[in-house]
Amino acid sequence: MNAQQTTEKPYTYKQYGNTYVVSIANHTDLAESIMTFCKDMKISAGSITGIGAVNEATLRFYDPKTKQYVDKTFTEQMEVANLTGNVSEMNGETYTHLHCVLGRSDYSALAGHLLSARLNGAGEIVITAFDSPMERYHDEETGLNMYKF
Repeated sequence: MNAQQTTEKPYTYKQYGNTYVVSIANHTDLAESIMTFCKDMKISAGSITGIGAVNEATLRFYDPKTKQYVDKTFTEQMEVANLTGNVSEMNGETYTHLHCVLGRSDYSALAGHLLSARLNGAGEIVITAFDSPMERYHDEETGLNMYKF
């Protein structure tokens, strides 16, 4: 088991085999920090889960008719009730795909593809790295970036 901490990075972490438990620094961008971590650790394939709290988040919803994402930003204190996603590569670059469910103070929930979120509290992430890389390609029919096996 390794324990790592840096003052320059927006995270601290502890490694257990091929699994990393990551604490994202408060007031940083959750999605960006996860991407930074995956790049720093050279994770080219894996699974991501997490919980936390944010005070601003931009979610995306994919419209298959237009093949475009529609973004909406929410500015309020919210619980990250669930964060799930994966990491792969596209055109030789790290690619993270994140979805989340955000709980509001009235106990309603928001959900969608996570574009960005500013932490305001904890950001507790678990990333399990896979043994071999996974590649993506852009599928013209759906307009989405799909796994290439």
